[in-house]
Amino acid sequence: MLNQKDLRPKDLGRSDEQLIKLEPNQLMPLLPPYDKPGMEPALTDPKPAWREKYCTSLDGYVGIDTLTRPKTKEEEDEFVRKFLTGLEKIFTDANNGVLQPLLLSFDYCAKCDTCSAACHIYEASGKNELYRPIFRSEVLRKIVKKYFTTSGKLLGGFVGADIDVNWETIARLGELAYRCNLCRRCAQTCPLGLDNAILSKEIRKIFSQELGIAPTPLHAKGTVNQLTTGSSTGLGKPAFLDTLEFLEEDTEEKFGIKLKFPVDKKGADILLFHNAGEFIAWPENPVAFAILFDAAGLNWTLSSDIIGYDSVNYGIWYDDAMAKKVALMQMKAAKDLGVNRMVMAECGHAHKASAVVADRMALSDMKVPVESCLPILWEMVKNKTIKFDPSKNNFPVTLHDPCNVVRQMGIVQPQRDVLKAICPQFREMTPHGVENYCCGGGSGFAIMNYLNFPQFRDSVASRMKFNQILGAFQGVMENTSIPKYICAPCSNCKGAMRAILEHYDATEKFNLQYGGLVELMVNAMVSLKKPFFEFLEE
Repeated sequence: MLNQKDLRPKDLGRSDEQLIKLEPNQLMPLLPPYDKPGMEPALTDPKPAWREKYCTSLDGYVGIDTLTRPKTKEEEDEFVRKFLTGLEKIFTDANNGVLQPLLLSFDYCAKCDTCSAACHIYEASGKNELYRPIFRSEVLRKIVKKYFTTSGKLLGGFVGADIDVNWETIARLGELAYRCNLCRRCAQTCPLGLDNAILSKEIRKIFSQELGIAPTPLHAKGTVNQLTTGSSTGLGKPAFLDTLEFLEEDTEEKFGIKLKFPVDKKGADILLFHNAGEFIAWPENPVAFAILFDAAGLNWTLSSDIIGYDSVNYGIWYDDAMAKKVALMQMKAAKDLGVNRMVMAECGHAHKASAVVADRMALSDMKVPVESCLPILWEMVKNKTIKFDPSKNNFPVTLHDPCNVVRQMGIVQPQRDVLKAICPQFREMTPHGVENYCCGGGSGFAIMNYLNFPQFRDSVASRMKFNQILGAFQGVMENTSIPKYICAPCSNCKGAMRAILEHYDATEKFNLQYGGLVELMVNAMVSLKKPFFEFLEE
């Protein structure tokens, strides 16, 4: 096993069983009260059976549960051949939607290392070389040089093509692509505007589109479920309608509000899209949206059509073909209802997938305008459409900025203006806005809950975010009598928050709570006679 400081890109081709092993004492220190002994959960070794079946030789963690070792030399050779074929395609296919930024990022990196300090995973790991943003990019450059340039074929290591390429090398590279949240904070800080995250995503794409390999939660249980049942959760139309009916009855029983979700309303102004996971894991979120939209007098609807109520599009993380299928079906659901606009609720990746990616995939006659819910929510507060009582939210509140909302779409201010207006003890994280750090659950990590991958996510990928949370609540953290609320207006980010708080037992120990923005708004409504949050009930 190599010393982390001695690790070099060419070492990905070594035959060692495991390149590095993370230890808790190597990781970035946490702020009080988690700086005390015994507060850091242990990191465990992979089981022997996993070593035999999966690629654990990168760092001991398994991110791709469908990447299994070949049984014969012929299988290994075919694996390598398919990868190289896919590698050639991403650089030559004119239909690759990121071809230009991919080529620029591949060809013009100055290796100034500015991106490293911007990467939450690199910093959280204790600055381990393996997780430096340019590390995987350099591995890819060596492989390309070795197989696709004349100098590399002839001179090999003399021109930087010094890497052995076999199943282990490529499998490690695939795993390494799933040690990046694709948050693009590195791209934001690069003085040349280059994007190492594009290279990570393209590696994932090769694995999916050429090798048929992708994490089960993203593909089989995510995209395939969505395309066949209409929901990434497997919640089909009958179950969805039953869920809405239950939520209507539950809302009336709890709060005395006669709620009626409008479904398949032709010609409505707004088709509201939720992450389908909200209806199962956080049903209070779609309920809060319905309460606010009705109170504001908006003309809106939900769709019961296949995919029409599920904003998820996991394909943007690993497979362009899958992303396009989902995007076009979502657009069709809106088109069939004749709505004026699609509004994305609190799901960060859905914002980008529908407003940015889908816009480049759909023909003009299929397009429906896509908007974020956040400016609409601010309009409700700014125009005093609904009466709010900020004193009902008189507890410490901080804001997590979803990467796809702030950094990739530039929607920074509306959510802050809402919180400043209805939360007297609102406090910012450091840093915040477009400079904020990923929750650690981005690009699929939040739902990759198998084998030992959650350990990497919770201890490393989400470590910087947990430190930001601790920093925001310094001075009140150890006052367990008051709730401290992390506002995360994104379903995927809430999944990461749930995992972080469970990992560190932070809700039980320090009364750390989490949820969305709309829940805070409903809780502050003057007309609501009891707290919307269970943690405020006496």
